[in-house]
Amino acid sequence: MSVSAQPFTTSADLARPSVADAVVGSDAAPLFIRKPNPDDGWGIYELIKSCPPLDVNSAYAYLLLATQFRDTCAVATNAEGEVVGFVSGYVKSNAPDTYFLWQVAVGEKARGTGLARRLVEAVMSRSELGEVHHLETTITPDNQASWGLFRRLADRWQAPLNSREYFSTDQLGGEHDPENLVRIGPFETGRL
Repeated sequence: MSVSAQPFTTSADLARPSVADAVVGSDAAPLFIRKPNPDDGWGIYELIKSCPPLDVNSAYAYLLLATQFRDTCAVATNAEGEVVGFVSGYVKSNAPDTYFLWQVAVGEKARGTGLARRLVEAVMSRSELGEVHHLETTITPDNQASWGLFRRLADRWQAPLNSREYFSTDQLGGEHDPENLVRIGPFETGRL
């Protein structure tokens, strides 16, 4: 049995409008949103480390997201191919109309551009998520940036936003703030 090598395109080569799902930002500093690939794993890991209060997972976990879950994740790169934004999530197997957003991060170089919203909407607009009508995530009570993002998404999508405690401090080992489950929906994915 022979294994054929698939062509591999580096992040720098992917940072082109012809390959990106979306181009955002300014003409002087464009940002390219696209599906991640294995070459992005370390850049995603470094980005998450630079974005407290996000929990940092292993570099291996980000490589898995960039490969095994690439259809439901997105990276944003600058013209040099540097990862400056990332969103990860998956469609819930027990609720196929629901996308669970695990992490969203925007590096300092791209803050203030609306990139977090654009990353989420880039993923939600993919044909693979055509049957998704709810978005879920967890947010700690004090993470104002995330609360603001999800309130803006709910307003923009004209959909209700609900939340409740999901994981208690005790369930998280006593050293982590509780996590609230936040749910937006229903909404029409085709209108995003």
